[in-house]
Amino acid sequence: MIPFARTIDSAKKYVVSSTLSWVDWNAELVRGDLGEAVQQLKREPGKGLLTGGVTLPLALAELGLIDEYELVVHPRIVGHGPTLFAGLSKWVDLKLVSRVEFGSGAVAMRYEVRR
Repeated sequence: MIPFARTIDSAKKYVVSSTLSWVDWNAELVRGDLGEAVQQLKREPGKGLLTGGVTLPLALAELGLIDEYELVVHPRIVGHGPTLFAGLSKWVDLKLVSRVEFGSGAVAMRYEVRR
């Protein structure tokens, strides 16, 4: 198994859902108040929480619960699909803390939230 696959397979996962009754693949279901649940998870020891997608990051950004953003820009424009953070009600000021360019032309940028 390649390193990434081993890492993701063994990582603890949290699934936010109001409709699922159970989850598998080393996952725990998060229910109730999202803000309280995520604040509790952030207090636990570990290397932090990662999220992806569109809906959950928007909800977490609205609650001010994201400390760092890592965005990967790929050299392709498609003209359709979901828009990241569409509908965000307030500005989030960021500070660039690292940038990595890949041979493919993709660029990964890590930002911290300015508070």
